[in-house]
Amino acid sequence: MREHRQRLDKWLWFARFARTRPAAVRLVEDGHVRIEGRRILNSAQGVKLGDVLTLALPHATMVVRVLAFAERRGPFETARLLYERLDGGSDEASLAESGDDD
Repeated sequence: MREHRQRLDKWLWFARFARTRPAAVRLVEDGHVRIEGRRILNSAQGVKLGDVLTLALPHATMVVRVLAFAERRGPFETARLLYERLDGGSDEASLAESGDDD
């Protein structure tokens, strides 16, 4: 993947919208992710800075703008810097903001 793009499943996992990378793949393949309004079914799809994602999570629907990429999955505070919420919701709504990583 080019430097200005990152795989969607990796970004979702790094941004803590999924607890595991396979869970991020399922989120995409089940049709719960849109990029710029287009439903994405390929978890290898690249996202770029500035893309707007709509995420239909089990407990909420979120609209976020991609602000940065990560090299690895970090704590919630670091993951929160990867995106900007556009839907006015609370920052605590990510799927995997707490708990142990398995």
